[in-house]
Amino acid sequence: MGLLDLFSEKRRQPAECVIQLDGEEIEDLYSSLLQVVVEMDLRRWTTGTLVFETRRLEDGTWTIQDDSRFRPWVSVKIEALFGDESQEVMRGYIREMKVEFPPEKGSARVTVMCQDHSLALDRLHVNERWGEDVPTTDGQIALAIAQRHGLLMLGTPGAGQTVRDLNQNTTDIRFLQGRALANGYEVIFREGRMYFGEMRLDAEAQPTILVYAGPDTNCISFSIQDDGHMPDRVAYQVAAEMGTDSPVEEVEPNLRVLGRDAVHSSHSGLNDFVWRPHRRGVSDDVQMRAMAQQMANEQSMKIKVQGELDGSVYGHVLLTGEPVGVDGIGERYSGTYYVEGVTHRFDGNGYRAEFRLLRNAYGDDLGEFQNPLAGIL
Repeated sequence: MGLLDLFSEKRRQPAECVIQLDGEEIEDLYSSLLQVVVEMDLRRWTTGTLVFETRRLEDGTWTIQDDSRFRPWVSVKIEALFGDESQEVMRGYIREMKVEFPPEKGSARVTVMCQDHSLALDRLHVNERWGEDVPTTDGQIALAIAQRHGLLMLGTPGAGQTVRDLNQNTTDIRFLQGRALANGYEVIFREGRMYFGEMRLDAEAQPTILVYAGPDTNCISFSIQDDGHMPDRVAYQVAAEMGTDSPVEEVEPNLRVLGRDAVHSSHSGLNDFVWRPHRRGVSDDVQMRAMAQQMANEQSMKIKVQGELDGSVYGHVLLTGEPVGVDGIGERYSGTYYVEGVTHRFDGNGYRAEFRLLRNAYGDDLGEFQNPLAGIL
């Protein structure tokens, strides 16, 4: 064993994919499993795709589609195994199955499509009036919806807006997504829990993504888009009182700054960079301010990143909705980012994770990267 291996052995073990259907691992079917892809995106639910090779047996049945474990609404859990440590990638239900019989013999495939627990919240159309008798909050609504689906909350739900006589005339998940949009919140399903609240910029950062870090590099590719054509502030027009002019209020981002210096264009010497959203039928000033705040926060994330990790070297399941450090790309762009989306892929090439990151600041706020050999050189 070399000196580098002594320090890196644990995280360089090939990651394995572990799948459970209805609480039981499908060990007998791994030899037929061709690919597993899990797509996480803060703008929509998490989905998983399992692709199996299926074969016809002597009695005329097929190994996958005739297996009683494969049917819609069976619970699914997908994990990544790093040595002796397992980390969850997603859990939910089988949503649909696709069986293909191409002309080439021996090429029959079964694709199993899964979705997180949001799928269970999209079964029943609900007609309900929230806060009809007593005013309530969006956080209380989210908690009530989670409880009627047997879900625990991931952290304390954000309070959101105080509402009275708010009509729900859709499924629970679509209603929650609408309330999240109205507050600039996120809805995330993870490990049997539901999160409803603001971006978790203050959460503990995930293990650092290392770019051009010599033998410790865990990032295969990394590209940055620094978009200057995004406003620094957002303005909205306050509803006018009878016989008065309508004042205009400006809203600045109120997110934690992920770095040393917030990204803005005030140094340009040009006019103020302010955009104004359409009211889109919103007459309530509280809702309009929340909409403007959401837009200001979204537009403040001017630095966008796309990249790919070697998941086995990274040794961790990169999750959306949490911060992550990035090192090795220079003083200006190294630092803390927010994970917007991840596509986890297990196949014959190993475990790869394509990611999308957001940032609203410049400057390395991680401190000096600690090389594991530094203490003995």
